[in-house]
Amino acid sequence: MAQVKRAPLADQAAELLLERIRGGEWTLGEKLPGETTLAPQLGVGRSTVREAIRQLAGRGVLASRQGSGVFVTALDAPEDWDSVLRRAGVVAVIEARVAIETEAAALAASRRTPADLRAIRRALADRAAHRSDIESHVDADTVFHRSIVAAAHNPVLLDLFDSFTPRLREAMVEMLRIRRVFGGDEDHDAHAVLARAIADRDAKGAADFSRAHLLTLRDALA
Repeated sequence: MAQVKRAPLADQAAELLLERIRGGEWTLGEKLPGETTLAPQLGVGRSTVREAIRQLAGRGVLASRQGSGVFVTALDAPEDWDSVLRRAGVVAVIEARVAIETEAAALAASRRTPADLRAIRRALADRAAHRSDIESHVDADTVFHRSIVAAAHNPVLLDLFDSFTPRLREAMVEMLRIRRVFGGDEDHDAHAVLARAIADRDAKGAADFSRAHLLTLRDALA
């Protein structure tokens, strides 16, 4: 007889536990029953229960405390970030960028260093030089915006921006291929104004310019 693999059983047990947590059987911070209780309820062995608990602990739902037991630390498992972004509409991604880049622009105006300014100006010049090819233009535009987020000196904001990049690049390339209009003087001047506000340490102006630019982009896609 073929041996039943333990991994799929553990996956199933983890999902059953998660459904019971979602259903309110245990509240946030509550201790789970022991393995000897859970195993027959889930129809698996104790070792499979342990593996299921390890899986949910890795997803931030449960936490094992030595000598105390297993406790509920979240009432649902966060979905894989890449899956969320793949499914999200481009407008939703841009709206998230508004939140991230508006704050990043304000922080950059306050925290930027001479090296940051050089990077921003270099990226702006490179963006101006790439106006004929769509993919090169999108890539240069991304580098410019990333240089501003980097100047905020907040690693969480930078990680969030980087997580958006593949999804956004795909959407922007497709949009510009349809519109066939990109890289105009007005668009470039808007980016130059943003860079200047950061150089002038104008946090409010930088935030306002960043928000206005991204909302214009969102409205063009909506």
